[in-house]
Amino acid sequence: MKHFIFLLFGCLLTAIGVTIVGQSQIVTGGTAGLALSSSYILGLPFYVLFFLINIPFYVFSVLRMGWEFTLSTILSVSMLSTMTYFSYLVPEMTLTPFFGGVLGSVLIGFGLSVLFLNGSSLGGANILALYLQKKFDWDPGKVNFVFDFVVVLSGFYYLGLLNGMYSIMSIAIYSIIISYFKNQIKERNHQKGKQLVLKTS
Repeated sequence: MKHFIFLLFGCLLTAIGVTIVGQSQIVTGGTAGLALSSSYILGLPFYVLFFLINIPFYVFSVLRMGWEFTLSTILSVSMLSTMTYFSYLVPEMTLTPFFGGVLGSVLIGFGLSVLFLNGSSLGGANILALYLQKKFDWDPGKVNFVFDFVVVLSGFYYLGLLNGMYSIMSIAIYSIIISYFKNQIKERNHQKGKQLVLKTS
């Protein structure tokens, strides 16, 4: 129950942050941002592309991170999708792209960090970032930023230069927050790994 509450809290922070970023007319990264950009290019529904893009990451997660992490990630993705679906009930705020980008990104950064600290993620590059930290001790914030930077660049054609730059600022902010917690994330997930070994031995 404690684990579920932390996941719920992390998803809630992220959902609020994503909603604020969206209302500020800028985009976020990750597979959600990639699916959104691809939907404009290919003319396919967002939810279809979001599902298809995440499939290889789920397969990779099962093979490299285990079933517990994968199921926790699927639960977090489902909760975030549900929360963002009902975001239309929240009154729309009039925020500048700069202020909305900063506020939304801070919430996303802390939300993702809570998920990472509790052995979960929001799929896509989050899985890859945690695996590379586990395997090679790479900074998950920097890995996340590189992937999200490419995603945001792909949306420049419909965002425009200024909002595109604000979007890059946004992903930089939450990547820095994730990097700040990188040692705690590594230690917490290392402890979870040892507990799993003890359970199976």
